[in-house]
Amino acid sequence: MHNYILSCCSTADLTKEHFEQRDIHYICFHYELDGKQYADDLGQTMSSEDFYRAMQEGADTKTSQVNAAEYEEYFEPFLKEGKDILHVSLSSGISGSFNSANIAKSILEERYPDRKIYIVDSLTAASGYGLMMDKLADLRDDGKSIDEVHDWLIENRLKCHAWFFSTDLTFFVKGGRISKTSGFVGSVLNICPLLNVDAAGKLIPRQKIRTKRKVIEAIVKQMEAHAQDGLDYSDKCYISHSACYEDARAVADLIEGRFSKLNGKVLINNIGTTIGSHTGPGTVALFFWGDEKTEA
Repeated sequence: MHNYILSCCSTADLTKEHFEQRDIHYICFHYELDGKQYADDLGQTMSSEDFYRAMQEGADTKTSQVNAAEYEEYFEPFLKEGKDILHVSLSSGISGSFNSANIAKSILEERYPDRKIYIVDSLTAASGYGLMMDKLADLRDDGKSIDEVHDWLIENRLKCHAWFFSTDLTFFVKGGRISKTSGFVGSVLNICPLLNVDAAGKLIPRQKIRTKRKVIEAIVKQMEAHAQDGLDYSDKCYISHSACYEDARAVADLIEGRFSKLNGKVLINNIGTTIGSHTGPGTVALFFWGDEKTEA
């Protein structure tokens, strides 16, 4: 029995069963679909298939982060049990949830002065955030203390790489991330933008690549260029996707063919409703451990 708990947000985009198996706690973000509010509860209330089908049929989506009062209510039962908390938040580069968690921390520290509450900015998102939580669970299970796990995370969080591509620009236009003109031209020319999460935890466009086949090859090339030990990479690799499993599978097949020392098969998950509300269907994301990111 551990004297501390590992915690994250549902935006780490692993399954409920995965979190339970690894003894990782999570708090749910929220989203709206055509004005009705739901919890981003890892597909328990609404399946990924139904969610992305609704988006494709024109449903309006909106997301909201966890507020400070919700964090306070979520954290307090662990503290009452005498447990310390290491909570890792969705990147501050795309959400204010890190600040909300810190407000709750400051309130609860006055109420529970003998307990440790660590709030750490993951500087990443989706299943890369999940890959990070899995590593922390490994360290905890190896007997590391909360301070040791916290210090490892601070030292290594920028080594968690996250690369994304999209084959459908519809929701990039709808969300205002690209103009209607750019979206039209991109669709006509089969442009698939390749993006990554930078050292500040922000999603940054890197390349405009024509055709799905070429962008699938390009995202795998990024892993070849940045993975720890190159083609001898021996850690885990995760992929998440929004209603485009075959594209995700194509990336996974290339990786499994080129990285013979992978720790298990590539794990493919769904992009959850919070991140998916902004990407829409057609996005594939690749996550692995690599060299330290310095470029913002």
